[in-house]
Amino acid sequence: MSFGPVVRKEIRSYFNSSIAYIVTLFFLLFGSLWFLYLQRFLYQNVASMQGYFSIVPIIYILTLPAVTMRTWAEERRRGTDEILLTLPFKEWELVVGKFVASFLLLLLIAALTVPLPLTLLPLGDFQSGPILGEYLGMILLGAAGLAMGQFVSAFAVNQITAFILSVVGLLIITLADQVNALVNLPGWLSGVLNYLSFRFHFTSFDKGLIDSRDVGYFVVVTGLFLYLTSRVLLLRKWR
Repeated sequence: MSFGPVVRKEIRSYFNSSIAYIVTLFFLLFGSLWFLYLQRFLYQNVASMQGYFSIVPIIYILTLPAVTMRTWAEERRRGTDEILLTLPFKEWELVVGKFVASFLLLLLIAALTVPLPLTLLPLGDFQSGPILGEYLGMILLGAAGLAMGQFVSAFAVNQITAFILSVVGLLIITLADQVNALVNLPGWLSGVLNYLSFRFHFTSFDKGLIDSRDVGYFVVVTGLFLYLTSRVLLLRKWR
């Protein structure tokens, strides 16, 4: 794996700092408190994890930018991006390597949420299929958000700027479909906003349904942002 050294470097940087620990702890605590206390799951008498996964797109708006903010912005601040671009790696290998490292962190966070549904299984007749679908949606949505965050970081001059711009960008693209609830838009424009919205495409997964169109959307968005990031690095290399 040609980008293996990049993956190892990025993983070390996550766990040598407090980022991985803070993001993981925030995700686990906020999601659990939301589901068990604010959603009052134990009082609903409904064997469903939908209330837990429905908040995932909102949590991602804050957690994913925290993961990706230093991806390129910190390299640029330190001047190490120029060194990276002169190493015997292609731009796409650097981009994919950094993405894989952040995606592995995302998978770790997802794995750490598994004890929650396992603990609740004895309390009701839960369907394993919908829960697996919700986890798939959580991972695909996270991958798209990470790719977008890395793209933003490639433009930012420091971590704070990258974080703020990524939060704003994710907020807009996640909740774009909510504009339809506030404003009476033409049908075609409403459809465009729905199609662009992360939350809109996550809804079917949140219900435990796997729609190939939604899977394709997140895969395409992830690939598109990774490609655009590699183009940004290529332009910077030849400037």
